[in-house]
Amino acid sequence: MVSDKEEIRRAALALEAGQLVAFPTETVYGLGADAENPDAVAAIYALKGRPSGHPLIVHLAPEADPAYWAGVIPKEAKTLMDAFWPGPLTLILKRAAHIPASVAGGQDTIGLRCPSHPVAQALLSAFKAGKGGVAAPSANLFGHVSPTLAQHVRDEFGHDSRLAFVLDGGSSEVGIESTILDLSRVDTFGPVLLRPGKVSASDIASVIDRVPSGADLAAPRASGTLLSHYAPDTPVVLLPESRMGDVLFHLKEKKKRAAVMHYSSLSGVPETHFFTRRRMSPSSPDYSHDLYASLRALDKVGADVIIAELPPQGVEWEGVNDRLRRAAHDAGDVLEKLLV
Repeated sequence: MVSDKEEIRRAALALEAGQLVAFPTETVYGLGADAENPDAVAAIYALKGRPSGHPLIVHLAPEADPAYWAGVIPKEAKTLMDAFWPGPLTLILKRAAHIPASVAGGQDTIGLRCPSHPVAQALLSAFKAGKGGVAAPSANLFGHVSPTLAQHVRDEFGHDSRLAFVLDGGSSEVGIESTILDLSRVDTFGPVLLRPGKVSASDIASVIDRVPSGADLAAPRASGTLLSHYAPDTPVVLLPESRMGDVLFHLKEKKKRAAVMHYSSLSGVPETHFFTRRRMSPSSPDYSHDLYASLRALDKVGADVIIAELPPQGVEWEGVNDRLRRAAHDAGDVLEKLLV
């Protein structure tokens, strides 16, 4: 059931009291705390098991003033805010001196975004009369698959008393985390894309007439950019369609259980070669929407491995491919071990 106004009001009061609140955004569910309360921010890190040097993203109401949070707002940032806020774009800017460094992982930069989900907007507008900021990484244990339903959050944290509220806003529309664009060094490096998402590099270039470059060694640390991230407990292996049939055949011979996530028909692969499977949409927005829910579902079936068909390439698939690569990063030799 979607949270009502009274529950949202009580959740906002909980945030003001230094408690943690999980809430929906259009991307994934976030684990929120008062961004200006270092103890509350520390509670996020503790509950998630997140390294303290891994920065958080501050979520703002549409009526909030980004200049309160950022020491400098370049013209490119203002243009992108006008174009994509509220929406799934996080901007990295220079942190204002009075904002606690803890929310930024100790850096002199800060990530800001304005989510479009109506429950998130209602919560942010109720919190400190819309003038505050809510620090909110995804509402899951560090490195795990992000939640796109309120039930995913409950599954992740159970009845942990450190989480005061789980607001329900239904299924997250986008399904993967926001695009992160670094503008903290725009005068010297230009715009730098730190994490792809629904807002693509070409979308950004169409607004500011500059194509973002890829992350460099001097780029600020940003949320969700570790090599291994978004990973279920079951190892994930990425394969092209051309290899699926052969690999599934040999896994069946070895009596290994493969949970398969695919978007093409795989009509040439006998049904007996699948332990279980989940058919994904060939449309990138629909695939993105279903990605994390599918990984979570396949993680529960008791398979030895999750085999994901490599999605198409192309700018509209960058976010999906990024999340799958990170989910599969630590599973490089899994197939070799299973097929021995």
